Amino acid sequence: MPYATTPDGTRIAYQVQGSGSPLVLLAGQANNHRWWDGVRGDFHPARTTITLDYRGTGDSDAPRLPYSTSVFARDVVRVLDELGIDRADVYGTSMGGRVAQQLAVQHAGRVRALVLGCTSPGGRHGIERTDDVRRSLAHPDPAEARHALLQLMYTPAWLADNPGPFHTLGDPAMTPHARRGHLFASDRHDAWDALPRVQAPTLVLHGSDDRLNPTANASLLAARIPGARSHVIPGARHAYFEEFRTTASPLVLDFLDTGTVKDRGFSMGTVGASSPPVRVRQ
Repeated sequence: MPYATTPDGTRIAYQVQGSGSPLVLLAGQANNHRWWDGVRGDFHPARTTITLDYRGTGDSDAPRLPYSTSVFARDVVRVLDELGIDRADVYGTSMGGRVAQQLAVQHAGRVRALVLGCTSPGGRHGIERTDDVRRSLAHPDPAEARHALLQLMYTPAWLADNPGPFHTLGDPAMTPHARRGHLFASDRHDAWDALPRVQAPTLVLHGSDDRLNPTANASLLAARIPGARSHVIPGARHAYFEEFRTTASPLVLDFLDTGTVKDRGFSMGTVGASSPPVRVRQ
């Protein structure tokens, strides 16, 4: 397992697959790189996909230090440095979309194009989940809480045909302090004032039936980021990228390759020439 070591001494595990120009995939809160297991192959061989285990998850260290989406973004930059990658496309979903926002603002020169999925600007402007959703996730019976999360992630029809295992429900090996740190990082994220400074061409994706991170956040992000466009996938819940992969993955690749989403009713102009193939330093 390769690692990048951050200035505070934390080892960040990362994974590289595929071939082509670099695409960073960022997972949701309290999840490791396996969040992407079901779909990362959709981007090969057109892209070299780069994932990481956030600090506190997977094979990365779990320091007793403050966690934030800005800290996670700096960890991503450290991984790119380790790989010798100057600029990459970035696709973040859920909390990963919040981390991607920080990357695009605080490390603008490292992001060529940006895709934000099922995410929110956070803070007082972000639209929060309803109280009934919160109560279902906080159910004292762990089995009931897990069932509630599954229903928020996937449609009943998909669950009936896909019994698992599921890699989007959280890293079961996380320590309690790391889990609290991730919750704190996601809850304290607020990029509203910074979003107008995003320079990268941006696509915002969301499921129409997402109650975990309400769909209205997509239009907020698209309106706040200069030149951004949004696309809502009908019938999709929070894990749209997995259940609706045959729709979502081509949308992402079309945007990254040409700056357009084919046959989806809108054009976003030209993103620019594709990055050269990534050269991974051994």
